[in-house]
Amino acid sequence: MEFYSRVGKMAIGSRLRRLSERLTDQAAAVYRLYEIDFQPKWFPVFYMLSQRDGMTITEIAAEIGHSHPSVSKIVSEMRKAGLIEGRKDDSDGRRNRVVLSAKGEEMREKVKEQYQDVEQASLKLLSEANHNLWKAMEEWEYLLDQKSLLRRVEEARKERESRDVRVIDYTPAYRDAFRELNEEWIRTYFKLEPSDLKALHHPEEYILNPGGHILVAIDKAGEALGVCALIPMKEGPYKYELAKMAVSPDTRGRGVGHLLGKAALGWARQHGAEKVYLESNTVLAPAIRLYEKLGFQKITGYPSPYERCNIQMECIL
Repeated sequence: MEFYSRVGKMAIGSRLRRLSERLTDQAAAVYRLYEIDFQPKWFPVFYMLSQRDGMTITEIAAEIGHSHPSVSKIVSEMRKAGLIEGRKDDSDGRRNRVVLSAKGEEMREKVKEQYQDVEQASLKLLSEANHNLWKAMEEWEYLLDQKSLLRRVEEARKERESRDVRVIDYTPAYRDAFRELNEEWIRTYFKLEPSDLKALHHPEEYILNPGGHILVAIDKAGEALGVCALIPMKEGPYKYELAKMAVSPDTRGRGVGHLLGKAALGWARQHGAEKVYLESNTVLAPAIRLYEKLGFQKITGYPSPYERCNIQMECIL
């Protein structure tokens, strides 16, 4: 127990496995107490067959929440023990159903008193505990159905890694990173167009000097993880266009794009923008989801200078 106290909650799976093994060993002892030759792991399958007049392996697996291979293995073991046998399905001769054998039927009668005693002992154990384990397991199963442990760990990882990311104003030291990060994603999905080349090779002339802004997301070592720009718009209701957002492929999934987007919208708001415009392509599904999360909605905008643009969006600040 000292190990689990020291390691903490990250060992929850190991501790539950330890508890499961302990209960399984004691369940085996209970079967021996009643002189029943039975393995505890067979119980879910045996119980279901005790309640039904034959079931397929697929039906059993779905009912008890086990995998098909797991149920197949248990059925094979129980067949060797003489507790079950196969039978052709009356409605479909191609399907085999599993039923209790004569020996299995005898055991069903034999375990009834044991079931009563085990249930009574379990209820007493639950009443002695400060926390109802049965209800807690139901709650945990529900919560894991809503969001898996894997997904929760992914979110925790993203949150931790995002704390090491800072968003700073562009300096000439990040000129190459601004160009290379954008060229990488454009070439992956589309082709570089003349408007790209102007802005990426001459960001000061085409973005900064006219009154725009560039933001850079960096790690603790100062390496650029992502970039984005706010390009001034001369006509229409928009003061800025959010553009040239790119994140390093090695850091995608860490929330860098969201940090950049929030910082860009904050900068635009501080500089008098009431709405921000952007252009994208629906093939970039993760980017569209990011924009929607930031508050952008689809609109019908102006003719775009980019061939790849097939969606236009705005964010009201």
